[in-house]
Amino acid sequence: MRIGLSSYTYTWAIGVPGFPPPAQPLTAAALLDRTARSGWGLVQFGDNLPLHALGEDLIGLVQQAKRLNVAVEVGTRGIDTARLRRYADIAVLFGAPFVRVVIDEGQDRPSPSEVVQRLSEVEPDYRSAGLVLAIENHDRFTVAELVDIVERCGDWVGICLDTVNSFGALEGPDVVIEALAPHTVNVHLKDFDVLRAEHQMGFEIVGRPLGRGRLDAAAVLQRLIGNGREPTAVIELWTPFADSIETTIDQEAAWADESMDWARSWVRRTGVY
Repeated sequence: MRIGLSSYTYTWAIGVPGFPPPAQPLTAAALLDRTARSGWGLVQFGDNLPLHALGEDLIGLVQQAKRLNVAVEVGTRGIDTARLRRYADIAVLFGAPFVRVVIDEGQDRPSPSEVVQRLSEVEPDYRSAGLVLAIENHDRFTVAELVDIVERCGDWVGICLDTVNSFGALEGPDVVIEALAPHTVNVHLKDFDVLRAEHQMGFEIVGRPLGRGRLDAAAVLQRLIGNGREPTAVIELWTPFADSIETTIDQEAAWADESMDWARSWVRRTGVY
């Protein structure tokens, strides 16, 4: 199982809408360099660092990835057919095996049947390119709905399994992993904790460095190994905002390093990579 980084490992360094911007936002090229220095050799660009917006610089990024020997996975948000076709082209440029997609975009929140109908329009494009469309479990869709979508679409559609997102559909990691593992082509390793609110009325789900929260990441990876679709894994973080954007970015970088240390330790223990 290949493990790597993501644009959502360094979300604050890239910039979060509605919060103070970084003095020097992390660019796609800089993230590629950082990934190469980490030694992992795999990076996933999500919708917070959209590759389709790079214009002519996209070819330079493809060349940089080849020069650094870093494999690139691509992702987007929304299931507009033109966007999905554009990302199929981008995936082919990078030699990526799939396109990760979050279904909902703004006010566009299609039903499961609408999702299946829209995706059928790009099926020929993805099949001819040898690509999988990897749907991320993201908030409102239950795992039963996601499995139904995948099975109705066929084997050109798979799952990008996020270990935390389905709390938005009132489903925890154990339920999510058991149901979605057979369809998973990529996993977002994201650790978390559940804390009682300070006033005792309610709970908060908060991010943690990999290996320091409630997620049994080793069990997640072991469950996915040999499952038939040979998934990759990328580290994602929910780093909380601190006193300033500078402090937050520093904390995020420290959490990323700690998470990578955990992953390296897992690789040494298991010999899987």
